[in-house]
Amino acid sequence: MTKRKNKFSQGGTVWLILLGLIGLGLLVALLLRGKDVALFMPKGLIAREQHSLMIFSVALMLAVAIPTLILFYSFAWRYRESNKRAAYDPHARHGKFFVFGLWLIPSVIVLILASVMWPATHKLEPHKPIVGDAETLTIQVVAMRWKWLFIYPKQSIATVNFIQVPTGTQVQFELTADEAPMSSFWIPHLGGQLYAMTGHTNRLNLMADTEGDYTGSSAEINGAGFAGMKFTARATSTEDFNRWVQGVQRSSNMLDSDAYKRLLTPSKNNPVVYYSAAQTELYDTVLMKYIGSGGGESHNNHTEQE
Repeated sequence: MTKRKNKFSQGGTVWLILLGLIGLGLLVALLLRGKDVALFMPKGLIAREQHSLMIFSVALMLAVAIPTLILFYSFAWRYRESNKRAAYDPHARHGKFFVFGLWLIPSVIVLILASVMWPATHKLEPHKPIVGDAETLTIQVVAMRWKWLFIYPKQSIATVNFIQVPTGTQVQFELTADEAPMSSFWIPHLGGQLYAMTGHTNRLNLMADTEGDYTGSSAEINGAGFAGMKFTARATSTEDFNRWVQGVQRSSNMLDSDAYKRLLTPSKNNPVVYYSAAQTELYDTVLMKYIGSGGGESHNNHTEQE
């Protein structure tokens, strides 16, 4: 009778755990239903590749983790203190094939992950251009306290906390910062994050393939106004993008040296602002400020690649 009771208790506990995990999964799926969870709803070429890698990695690791947890529970249950029938010999030796198998499984998992992640890491390298028919759109990004300034050098316009890009077009973001801590530039719907630092230029290539408004932010705490350092990235058709550019070019706001100095003043929760006739040399001027403080080499690299 006791033996049957123990078997029932063990089996019942296992089923309770499995049902609990299934219930938790269903609850999470229900709570996320209809929600725009950026990491799980990619809207760009790079984001889709990263999403596939994330799902593959999690599934592969769960294929090992779940059986491991089940075995862990089974061993703990079998050799519990109250089970007097379980024989435990701490000096027992296992055969070579058993030890080989223990090392083989994690080795195979690591090899599979490496064979997938190694080429994917090079393919999705942030500086690497994205193959496409349309001409690359360059947006120069200056992280400030606590706002984002976006300069369109070819279109001679600038914006604060808002960008608009055409779908199907590679967008090259040239990231730097001015009188601000290191900030993490991130549009999760479109791809991974990259840092903006004073005196340096980091390049991040992204491409939107679905029209819509996507939230961008600083993904790392960088001071008192961190929570409000957000911006909107709007992806539209090329025709709508061109009309938007023409509208901004008619703005009465001019991004001259005085306007830029006002932007440098620390502020929180900044509204969207549009500037026409942005100074074409403004971005290089920002980089030049930090020559002699470790930023000179980065500026030279930027100039050569231009």
